[in-house]
Amino acid sequence: MLDESLLDAPEELARADRRGLLRGAAEAGARVRTAARHAAEAGLGDIRPDGRPRAVLIAGPGTAATGVADLLGGLAGAAAPVVRLHPTGVAHAAGALRWNLPGWVGPVDLLLVATTDGSEPGLAVLVEQAYRRGCTVVAVAPERSPLSESVEGAHGLLVPMAKAPYQEDFDESAAAGPGALWALLTPLLVLLDKVGLISAAPDALQLVADRLDRTAERCGPAVAAYSNPAKALAADLADALPLIWSEGAGAAPAGRRFAATLAELAGRPALAAELPEALPRHGVLLAGAFAAGADPDDFFRDRVDEPQALRARVVLLRDRPSGGLSAAPAARELALSHDTAVSELEPEEGSEFEQLAELLAVTDFATAYLAVASGGRP
Repeated sequence: MLDESLLDAPEELARADRRGLLRGAAEAGARVRTAARHAAEAGLGDIRPDGRPRAVLIAGPGTAATGVADLLGGLAGAAAPVVRLHPTGVAHAAGALRWNLPGWVGPVDLLLVATTDGSEPGLAVLVEQAYRRGCTVVAVAPERSPLSESVEGAHGLLVPMAKAPYQEDFDESAAAGPGALWALLTPLLVLLDKVGLISAAPDALQLVADRLDRTAERCGPAVAAYSNPAKALAADLADALPLIWSEGAGAAPAGRRFAATLAELAGRPALAAELPEALPRHGVLLAGAFAAGADPDDFFRDRVDEPQALRARVVLLRDRPSGGLSAAPAARELALSHDTAVSELEPEEGSEFEQLAELLAVTDFATAYLAVASGGRP
């Protein structure tokens, strides 16, 4: 249950945030700048590729790596296929994940490895596979991790993962927080800009870092809930099953990441889908057991011992319209017809990349507030 009084008590929020989630969200802009510097120091800025890779493959565990693959795929579009390599099972040793390259991978392909840990034996095996196939390997991982040795042995390139400003040594709990996405994503953006798959020049990354900083100022713990979009969204979702409906190329991966981080960091279920497909896919949820009007409140229900049932709430994430028809009016009408509330996020004007960064930042803060103010898992 969300303690809404805690949302407007910054000092108490700070004490309750044992995993540093709010601090990690606030420092996302700094992580972008540090990661861009690490990429330059690793030599990514000096790469002179012979041409575009046939395909880009991405491997790594956890929500951060999954988000990296999803975001890069959306940004690259049709320039080249971006394929996330899902774990194919677990190795016999301690249940470690393992990955395998598809049979068609060869010298004209590029393997990207993104991990906040760097000790996964399955990733080391994957890097060796890529080396035997002649596939180029670039990894972002903690410095001096076991994976760094594997990448060096395969004549690949390792970019040290940018630590949070407050990290003196590698701290797994901090690495798993909201800022980890930008620490892993930024160097790979620099690389794919150099090979011509996306546009992420240094000035564009600076604008993204600035947008993240401005969003952190709007969404930080010191800003009251009535004017804080992240706190307002967290309060909206306190007793709700979020149906995250996205519209736009950038909003889609932001919506999927929001659903994933709500589960991983706040322990809350959520469903994500893109408009207009979300309407038939989630329409039954608006009329079934999770509907706002389902199972009217029993006067004799014990309010202390029986928690409030989850009710569906639509969260509409949108890029700023760039022409064409929008499914948002139909989404609002469907929700209204079932007495279902709608929360909406639409970023300020800017490049597609800046708008995406703002959506990610607001939803990361909302996830952190839900986790901290609900007494999420330690």
